[in-house]
Amino acid sequence: MKCPYCGASNASRVISTTHDARGGTRRRRECRQCGQRFSTYEYPVQTMPLVVKVNGSREVFDRDKLIRSIRMACAKRPVPASDIERLVDEIEARIRQLSNSEVASRLIGDMVVEGLRELDEIAYIRYVIVFRELNTLQAVHEEIERLLAHSAEKNGHGPKREPETQTGDPAAQDQLTKPAPLQAKETPSRPPHERDLPE
Repeated sequence: MKCPYCGASNASRVISTTHDARGGTRRRRECRQCGQRFSTYEYPVQTMPLVVKVNGSREVFDRDKLIRSIRMACAKRPVPASDIERLVDEIEARIRQLSNSEVASRLIGDMVVEGLRELDEIAYIRYVIVFRELNTLQAVHEEIERLLAHSAEKNGHGPKREPETQTGDPAAQDQLTKPAPLQAKETPSRPPHERDLPE
């Protein structure tokens, strides 16, 4: 390992080691010669499946292309670059777990949609409009309604219930709403063993 600052070979020590969703290893190192710190990344050599497009053509999975499409959806939104990288890492890991030689581009798009729905709702709508080819305002409106319903369910807020209205015979309802007539209060009879006996 050569230090990128002073060029010393095999003179660095590992300070910390972390792992990411793609199975890679990040090592933070410090050069013993100049004291500078730098990071190295190690990734296993794995072959990604071919992506089958809608027209039937096939192409090699392009991680950078996927990141660019997600960044376009997240443009001018408060979405950190690290969150986009993490989402792509998760999608890449899920594709590998399929253990298939080919994967449909539609499936990858569904994974992006699922991730953006939790990441940023505006970015989700932007991506869905293009991905699902929503060409009318009505289609976009319906998608927004589904998103709002999903958000309400996730937050534990169900749809508001309208107050129930009474139906039936108006006369019967009047009888229910009228106060009951007052009845004369009767003096409760005393039990036999408490009554006065004649002298």
